[in-house]
Amino acid sequence: MPAPEPTEAVAAREAPRARVRAGMRRRHNWVQLLKFCAVGGSGYAVNLAVFAVAFSALGWHHLAAATVAFVVAVTNNFYWNRHWTFSAREGHAGFQAARFFAVSVVAFLFAATVLELLVTQAGTPELMAQAVSVVAATPLNFVGNKMWSFGHRARSG
Repeated sequence: MPAPEPTEAVAAREAPRARVRAGMRRRHNWVQLLKFCAVGGSGYAVNLAVFAVAFSALGWHHLAAATVAFVVAVTNNFYWNRHWTFSAREGHAGFQAARFFAVSVVAFLFAATVLELLVTQAGTPELMAQAVSVVAATPLNFVGNKMWSFGHRARSG
């Protein structure tokens, strides 16, 4: 019979779950998620428009077009998320921008992987694959920005 797990280990393992459950009960978090999705919707439209121009009109490779679309959309999204979604204007904009960009790059790399797999392995048309890949990366982007880019510790930074 295995030895019982120490209480501290159980508490440490359960803490993140309890934090998520508590966070899901707060109305404020749901409002932020809706605002984040609204900002993301505008960034999504910007992203797809820039991607379509770069890919279709300029003939760029789908990953190059996705990269340019990301840079344009991330600039739009940082401004609106900082000022409206997370109301983090009192924090240091440079630190927030660096963190936002780092989170966005991680989400972009995830989205680019999904894009590449959809195009090369599933035969999905490029614009449709870009649309799906950006949506797939949204939860990762939201959690990273809420917890790190615009969180309470980021505001004091």
